[in-house]
Amino acid sequence: MGYETRLLIGGDLLDGAGTPIEVENPATEEMVATVGAASLEQLDLAVKAATGAKGTWGNMPAVDRAPLLHEVAARLREKTQELALLMTTEIGRPLTESADEVEWCAACFDYYAEVARSEIGRVIPPIEASQFSVVVKEPHGVVGCIVPWNFPLLLLVWKVAPALAAGNTIVAKPSELTPLSTLAIAEVFSGLPAGTVNLVAGAGDIGAGIAEHPGIDCVAFTGSVGTGRKVGMAAASRNARVNLEMGGKDPFIVCDDIGADGLDVAAKGGVWAACLNAGQVCTSSERFYVMESIFDDFVSAFVEQTRSLEIGDPLVPSTDLGPMVSGPQRAKALGQVEDAVAAGAELLAGGGNAGFEKGHYLEPCVLTGVPPQADLLREETFGPVAPIVPVKDLDEAIALANGLDFGLGANIYTRDLKRAIRCVKEVRAGSVWINDPLTDNDAGPFGGFKNSGIGRELGTEGLDAFREAKHAHIDTEIEVKDWWYPYG
Repeated sequence: MGYETRLLIGGDLLDGAGTPIEVENPATEEMVATVGAASLEQLDLAVKAATGAKGTWGNMPAVDRAPLLHEVAARLREKTQELALLMTTEIGRPLTESADEVEWCAACFDYYAEVARSEIGRVIPPIEASQFSVVVKEPHGVVGCIVPWNFPLLLLVWKVAPALAAGNTIVAKPSELTPLSTLAIAEVFSGLPAGTVNLVAGAGDIGAGIAEHPGIDCVAFTGSVGTGRKVGMAAASRNARVNLEMGGKDPFIVCDDIGADGLDVAAKGGVWAACLNAGQVCTSSERFYVMESIFDDFVSAFVEQTRSLEIGDPLVPSTDLGPMVSGPQRAKALGQVEDAVAAGAELLAGGGNAGFEKGHYLEPCVLTGVPPQADLLREETFGPVAPIVPVKDLDEAIALANGLDFGLGANIYTRDLKRAIRCVKEVRAGSVWINDPLTDNDAGPFGGFKNSGIGRELGTEGLDAFREAKHAHIDTEIEVKDWWYPYG
């Protein structure tokens, strides 16, 4: 298949003038495309195009924007096969997961098309009978989106769909690891006014350029804590709005009340939560806390489930687990495993390359006896790795879950409603899943506490992240107020 590698700026497809980016297929380690990155001058053109489109798109009534966003959703669905193949080619993820991602993107556009035209503010009680007070929601203006490689379209759409629905225009940059699928969606925006959406590939200089650009009113970022802090500081230095999602180290708590059948379900759910997209999900379960009375049985079931996964060519429909996105990413995850083993942990399964001579494959790793101070229990791994730790009770599990500076998501398996509600109240995480790991809902907010981020995506909260609130005081009478001068 051919790869469209041109930038979208002001409604035109342009060749990138920056340093070319080579795109690797992580399953074969072959270079499959060369993408011309944007220059800083082209970034500036994209911002100017988005600025020029602000009036047209931002002043368009929401009822008129809605059908255009529905059209974007329809065009995404038409391109499902093409986009899924591109994502699998550049990420290494199973084709099934990539096709699911396209549908999730389309559904997100459909959701925000409707939400945005249902509420644009509110009427509030006035302080005098002659007054009328309203709160109006307005777009920020130009939104700069910096998107990671693990879900290159979904994490783009979680920003672009609500931002467009709110009346903003867009300048977006994909990861240099996965530019193909992002650039390939340029045509789905062809029904929008030229300049409404602009797509610019590039490396860190383009990301920094977005964060620092005086013409960008709001920056939406997903990525590492370190990079997110730099983006936030750059945006804050010029008082731009910022939304940051910066990853996690999600706990997975298994209570001893679930029974034998529940234990099997929890093990299967845990393996999926740890290994989805080769563990390269910001809400991957990376710390398992299991009550002592069921610990051995859970570990046994978990290991058995990981060994049942089919690891191989991500283009084969039956494949459960493909390669990791890159050699360095695999090396980082495996390095944490090896360090933990050197410190006394026991590797019960995984760690090999599944017999492949080429490709960044990593068999899912299951460990017990990991020392509490090990990076494997403290730092984001972003790979198919599951350290399992025994705990005495729910008190200890919650304390450990809250013991890090991350707070993106948390999973709990229990049949006890009191325990479930307690976890919802006490676990410091933006998403708490009870017996249902990693499920997203467009209508519910997504984001984290502590180092996991600032702000929320999805839901009405995600729409408000891209709007300013304006309070309008209207008095129908022109009269002197009795609280004016003189006081005496």
